Formats: sequence, structure tokens, C-alpha cells
Amino acid sequence: MQTVTLNNGVNMPIIGFGVYQIPDAEECENAVYEALMTGYRLIDTAAGYLNEEAVGRAIKRSGVPREELFITTKLWIQDAGYESAKLVFAKSLNKLQLDYLDLYLIHQPFGDYYGAWRAMEDLYREGKIKAIGVSNFLPDRLMDLIVHNEIVPAVNQVETHPFYQQIESAAFMKEQGVQHQSWAPFAEGRNNMFGNEVLTSIAAKHNKSVAQVVLRWLVQREVVVIPKSVNKERIVENFDIFDFELDVDDIEQITSLDTRDSLFLSYHDPKFAKMLGTLRVDL
Repeated sequence: MQTVTLNNGVNMPIIGFGVYQIPDAEECENAVYEALMTGYRLIDTAAGYLNEEAVGRAIKRSGVPREELFITTKLWIQDAGYESAKLVFAKSLNKLQLDYLDLYLIHQPFGDYYGAWRAMEDLYREGKIKAIGVSNFLPDRLMDLIVHNEIVPAVNQVETHPFYQQIESAAFMKEQGVQHQSWAPFAEGRNNMFGNEVLTSIAAKHNKSVAQVVLRWLVQREVVVIPKSVNKERIVENFDIFDFELDVDDIEQITSLDTRDSLFLSYHDPKFAKMLGTLRVDL
């Protein structure tokens, strides 16, 4: 398994399995189980996905030794704060049936995430988390967090795909020693990704699927990826990306697809911040 080394020396698989938008417990458990049987060792969930218990059951059912796994979950906005972060961390750990987490992320840059970060620093020092990080932090908020706290985030998980490549943000994160991780590597199929002429041409050239080309492109950028699928064949296909390499021409063509803008949301929009800040999830 190809890995990246985080800023604290922890090794993280460069490809994992995501479970966003798999709320059905049985479907989620089976998908994670199939992923683990395929060879995935990084599993990415979140309290806000409402499927941590299903992930925990799949991990137990798989029989994969705990030391081989890299399990990530995330803290939702309503629990941002020092005391509440510690309480909800314990709840997530219990749902996952684990004694420790490999990576714990602040899911959104809203609410009292400073209090949550201090709690996470404590949990990290206590050995209950191997690494701590953030998700959806723009460079200014990431720098602000770095400047005013002791521990630099190990990971920042942000929207990254051929139509929103995050080139400048990736360079900034690398300068700060923060590992870039992609969510929505397939842009959830938007902009007709799987029918895009550039991507289909590159896929045909390498006798691979568009999904495999996109994942390979991200991996060659040293971006950690967490594709999601509930289809066994696609779960296997998405993992099969280490027997080919994109060349310079391929990379240049994919680079030309960058719109430099999100296909989903804007963290500069106060309406979006208000919506997330008032959203209550029954965790």
C-alpha cells in the first residue's frame, strides 16, 4: 500500500474508502466490508454522516488487524468546543468500537473550532488519536489556526477534482507541512465528468476507466483520495490504479479542465455559513 508521511511521522494510505451519503446501515456496512476485503485500509467517515456504527461493524466483521487500519472520523459543527468535542469524540470511538483513532478532523471551519482543536490536542497527547487535522479550511483559516495553536494540522480535507484542482491551496498546504486530501474526487459526476472528452480519451489511451484516471492523477499529485461506491466492481476498480502512470501530456490536458471554483458551495458566502451553523444533526 502506497502511503504518505504526515507531519508527525504517521504513515497514511494514499487511497482510502469514503462513506459520505451512505446512510443506510446495511448498505454502508457491506460497502466498507467489501472495501476492506479488496485491500483498502483507510476508511473515512464522520459523525455527521450518521454511519459510524455501520463502519464499526464492518471493521469488526472484516477481521483485519487494527494495526493495519487507518480510521478517520470528523467532529460536526454543533459539537465544536472544548468539553463538547471530548464528549462527542468518546461517542464516535464507541460507535466505531475502537480504542483509538488514526485521524480526527474538524469537519467545518465554523463554530468554536478553536476550543475543539485544544481538546483534540489533548486527546492527541494522551495517545487517543494518532493525528489531528481539519476539513474544508481555506488557506487563511488554516494559517490562522496554525499561528495560534501548538500543533499544526496533519491533514486538510478539501474538495479537489479535475474541475476544481486547488493548485494554489495545495502549494500552500505543502509549505505548511499539511497533507492535502481530496473529497469528491469524482465531483459527484457533475460537469459530465465521466463523459468528458479529455478524460475519456486519456482513459482509452491507458485502457482504464475515467474514475481510475482521476484517482491516478490525484495520487501522482500526492493527494490522498477517498472514493466512494456501494458497487463491489467499482470498489475494486477504484483501488486498481497502481499499474499505470499518467504522462506529462495527460497531466497538462487534465490541468486545462480546472475552473478554479467549487462545484458545490462557497465558504465565502455568509448564507452558507449561517445554514451550516444552525444545522442540527441528531448524532
